[in-house]
Amino acid sequence: MLAVEKVHTLHIARPQADQFRLAALHRYHILDTPACEDFSFLTELAAKVCEVPYAFISLVDADRVWIKSCSGMQIGALPRGESYCSLAVLGEAATEIPDLSADPRTAHMALTVGAPHMRMYSSVALTSSDGHAIGTLCVMDSRPGRLSDDQRATLVKLARQVMALIELRANERSLEAAVRELELLATTDELTGLHNRRALLHRLKFEVARSRRFRAPLSALMIDIDHFKKINDEHGHVVGDQVLANVGRLLRESVRVIDMPCRYGGEELCVVLPNTPVDGACKLAETLRAKIAAQLHTAGERQFQITASVGVGSFNHMEIDDAEGLLKQADDALYRAKRNGRNRVECGSD
Repeated sequence: MLAVEKVHTLHIARPQADQFRLAALHRYHILDTPACEDFSFLTELAAKVCEVPYAFISLVDADRVWIKSCSGMQIGALPRGESYCSLAVLGEAATEIPDLSADPRTAHMALTVGAPHMRMYSSVALTSSDGHAIGTLCVMDSRPGRLSDDQRATLVKLARQVMALIELRANERSLEAAVRELELLATTDELTGLHNRRALLHRLKFEVARSRRFRAPLSALMIDIDHFKKINDEHGHVVGDQVLANVGRLLRESVRVIDMPCRYGGEELCVVLPNTPVDGACKLAETLRAKIAAQLHTAGERQFQITASVGVGSFNHMEIDDAEGLLKQADDALYRAKRNGRNRVECGSD
């Protein structure tokens, strides 16, 4: 009974620096990731070199030990208090227990008393770049024993390879995230959250080619906020920016996933509508015009409304069959909407 109490006491007591060790582990974003052939290879190689049936790459979390890779048996995770590796990350860089059943710290653990009745355990800590042991590369056997000096030295080298692979995967994820962020910055208007003009023109090339190939309908809306200069003059540019952001959000929430709302320039917005004939585009334009007119904006304690004019352009696969022609038709229609009194929709050519 004393042995059991001693085991649990050892498991509960953790170094004060464990929070920093956990922070180092979580920084790699490796927990609960899918199986990987590269990690499996290193685990199998460790078992083969050490001439034992079992090998694991384990990562010691706050309350569990998660197994990234295993050889000889399948284990997803163990409670931290039931894993030999939870002891290994608390002490020396290398840990070896010749007979687990004779060590009071491990004698009553599940893998010792139950199948496969582990007896020998040897591990090397996986050490982060800032010096924290986040897990282990370990080998085990159901017979008592020790590794030879050569086997232990090789296990140390393999552990370095495991850690190098963890670092590599983390760096790849960071690079991918950075690339995604740069792509987002390059294609998104920061103020409205809409696609920017560059992204619009790039996407429109694709949609035009697709429309030509499949004879599919393609339309575009040009939207201009009426008297926007007056809004800036009366309420200031901060309120003007907020109006643009509000309208941008309204567009994002009002169009389909396949549609592409963009900030074309200044207070002028554009929506590309794939697979949409002119009558459908005109209906959407009227819906958006009405929604914009109903939207409330705030300037201090005062609320106010705005209006917008909308022009609709659409492919007819004859006069209008390229991106430039499509945008020009929509822009000409927008000009007519503004000339004819604003807060209205004009579709196609005169």
